[in-house]
Amino acid sequence: MGFHVLNGPDNVPADIKGAFVAIGNFDGLHRGHQTVLAEAQKRARERGVPSLLLTFEPHPGDVFAPEPFMFRLTDAHAKARITQALGLDGICIMPFNRDLAAVEAEDFVRRFLVEALGVSGVVVGEDFHFGNKRKGTPDFLRDAGKRYGFDVVQLALLEDSDDPISSSRIRAALNTGLLDMANNMLGYHWIIEGKVIVGDQRGRELGYPTANFELPHCCKLEHGIYATRVRLKDRVLDGVASYGKPMFDIHKSPFEVHIFDFDEDIYGQTIEVALISHIRSQMTFNGLDELIDQMDLDSAKAKAILEARTPLSRLDADLGFITRG
Repeated sequence: MGFHVLNGPDNVPADIKGAFVAIGNFDGLHRGHQTVLAEAQKRARERGVPSLLLTFEPHPGDVFAPEPFMFRLTDAHAKARITQALGLDGICIMPFNRDLAAVEAEDFVRRFLVEALGVSGVVVGEDFHFGNKRKGTPDFLRDAGKRYGFDVVQLALLEDSDDPISSSRIRAALNTGLLDMANNMLGYHWIIEGKVIVGDQRGRELGYPTANFELPHCCKLEHGIYATRVRLKDRVLDGVASYGKPMFDIHKSPFEVHIFDFDEDIYGQTIEVALISHIRSQMTFNGLDELIDQMDLDSAKAKAILEARTPLSRLDADLGFITRG
């Protein structure tokens, strides 16, 4: 059975029905989320049924805002990629809108979990809520499971440094340049992606040509210099990236990656970038010569970091950016 990506609960293939399902928003699919998914996999193996992640896109917070504002850690594509790397059999991405938000918790269980997916069981975190006015609690789900004949497993939040691991803590760490902290909570090196666009060509003039792409306007990643690994189709390449241009009058800066020992035209192609280490915050310089000297130092430091870096977890290696030693 291959990996299934379901865009909603309609026309569910027979070989994914009856799954043990992990349910949640799962933005980031961090280590806490991974315990929920691992439990779903364990229960699925015991039952001899598939394992499935059920999630929602866009983030419910964005649906009720005048415009998207959430600093997202993983979009739908990234969630699917990580879910597959974790070894589940599929992901069901529920389109979230005001109509779905208004569905009563009882109807959500009956229509989607029972009739559409035919779940054997579900696993949720202790903070999971669903349905109209968030009336669907883990206790409600447990009672519904007894009535409809499926198991319900509720897990406590995973803690790190005495605080629960959460998407909001990871966002805050990324916003303040604490990339190592964010990556450790994620259990893998954070990945962003975008389609390569034509930039201002300034990097090429300085001897550091870059592949540029836009980050969402709600991305709150700290401006600075990063050691990175870049996935281009089936190749993984080392690089150093810059986000933010304090020396130049640019309203919105793209994310710019200088790929080492690389000179190909990749405009229009989509690249994935894993952020391995935060090297420094952005700085201003007294002229271009001083800037180029610092870029040389940053590149040397990035190469040393990338040479020494090991996977944070098996998932980190399975995503293909860091090789297991």
